[in-house]
Amino acid sequence: MSGRLKASVSVAVLAGIWLGLSGAAEAFTAYVSNEKGNSVTVIDTATMTVTGTWKVGRRPRGITLSKDDKELFVCASDDDRIDVLDTATGKVVRSLRSGPDPEQFILGASGNPLYVANEDDSQVTILDIEKNKVLAEVPVGVEPEGMGLSPDGKVLVNTSETTNMAHFIDTKTFEVIDNVLVDARPRFAEFTSDGKMLWVSAEVGGTVSVIDVATRKVVKKVTFKIPSVNDEQIQPVGVRITKDGSKAFVALGPANRVAVVNTKTYEVEKYLPVGQRVWQLAFTPDEKQLYTTNGTSNDVSVIDVESLKVIKSIQTGLLPWGVAISKK
Repeated sequence: MSGRLKASVSVAVLAGIWLGLSGAAEAFTAYVSNEKGNSVTVIDTATMTVTGTWKVGRRPRGITLSKDDKELFVCASDDDRIDVLDTATGKVVRSLRSGPDPEQFILGASGNPLYVANEDDSQVTILDIEKNKVLAEVPVGVEPEGMGLSPDGKVLVNTSETTNMAHFIDTKTFEVIDNVLVDARPRFAEFTSDGKMLWVSAEVGGTVSVIDVATRKVVKKVTFKIPSVNDEQIQPVGVRITKDGSKAFVALGPANRVAVVNTKTYEVEKYLPVGQRVWQLAFTPDEKQLYTTNGTSNDVSVIDVESLKVIKSIQTGLLPWGVAISKK
């Protein structure tokens, strides 16, 4: 073996060892719904590059994956339906009944049914996705949007933007069991992994209400203050909480920031500058990265969760709204 070849082999071996020690990013797939692009942008999270663009119905917003990652569900709001795509081909293979103007949804703990917020009809539609059959329609407040499900699957929460409430729904009886008043225009509902607390963002109120699930009482309101940013621009929307319950990440809309909140003290530890009008958030399954959809800059920001730094901006279609990330 020549000296040059030996040197090349040595460099390659050392590079391989370094990659192994550094814990190279695991490959997942992120799917981003583009509200004005009528499309889904597909991103490889390991390389942080766009690998495809899939066409869907009009005004796609809510987006989620089946439990086995083989199907992608997308709210085609202006078509009053839910498109189901085969993630292997990117093709729409069927459409589901959704009720009028579906905006957000969440899958049941077992992967069925699908709970859908119908913004124009003041109701939550409960849909059997295997039979494409409506199991129930639950009346809630005006302009329902946010959908949260307790880790045990027993309690569904919907937020109504105009009524300013979080509606607690029993998933066995499909009945509203309580209504909790929060601040103006609640957008998102996120349970902690132990199911004890529920975080509800209020876009116009500028706060996040933390609700004790057992008592269904607001125990804390998280507030935000950013130097050089008007209070009116601070509009909390998407919320994600780490599995260990230590940190909450809150998208602040036109403030163009994601707030990092200590869940024990409820204090903001850091504001991370991202793209314009940050809307929704999603962790990679290993929680090493957090993806944000930035509506008016038509991109997603990738946040390194450990260092709390934005490491990449990736262009998408027009008005990215929601994001879902595969488990493999």
